[in-house]
Amino acid sequence: MDRLTILGFMIGVAGIMTGQLLEGGGLGILFQGTAFLIVFGGTIGAVMVQCPMKVFTTAIRMGGWVFVEPRLNGIRLVSQLTEWSVLSRKSGILALEARIPGISDPFMKKGLQLLVDGASPEKIREVMDVDIHRWEQLRWQSARVWEAAGGYSPTIGIIGAVLGLIHVMENLAEPSKLGAGIAVAFVATIYGVAFANLFFLPVGNKLKAIIMRQADIYEMIVDGLVAIASGENPRLVELKLQGYIE
Repeated sequence: MDRLTILGFMIGVAGIMTGQLLEGGGLGILFQGTAFLIVFGGTIGAVMVQCPMKVFTTAIRMGGWVFVEPRLNGIRLVSQLTEWSVLSRKSGILALEARIPGISDPFMKKGLQLLVDGASPEKIREVMDVDIHRWEQLRWQSARVWEAAGGYSPTIGIIGAVLGLIHVMENLAEPSKLGAGIAVAFVATIYGVAFANLFFLPVGNKLKAIIMRQADIYEMIVDGLVAIASGENPRLVELKLQGYIE
């Protein structure tokens, strides 16, 4: 669980609420179901129009990464690749074939299968780089879905405010209700800006950072497999791969 993310959200929301209280306002005015429905529903609808279904569903699934990042154990992978390098030097690359059934990660399993099948280092890199590019492209597009939501949200908030003001204008005959009605109308604007700057945009940027870290690990795996295929010294292989670990 990413405690910094949770703490950041809590501080952001608490700052807004505390400021409202210090200005002498009440917190109740900030909780408006209609404004929430307009802003959140309108933003999600706009995003769904913009992107393909696969990208949208991937973006929703990736949202959980902000709180629980799917980390690949770099230290364990370096140890595993170094072990394969030692085994291939002692017993030949075909000795690695027995390790294939025990690998759960599809990317790593495919790379080891190519290695055992006798593919050249150049071919291994060529094939695996295509997989990395495809994996990375989908997830970058999905991260941009959150950024797009951050762009639409403030505008939808303005729409909500205008709708609220239209409702106020319909009740000009009752001056006592105008002040509260206008306040409620502008809550939609607050929602739009707050969702964008406290949630959608930060989530999109954090997902991009996570994607970059995972892509580095996949690049490390490819470098390890290529080094094994090239017959490099296991110690040099280990030192090279350790450079990827933070």
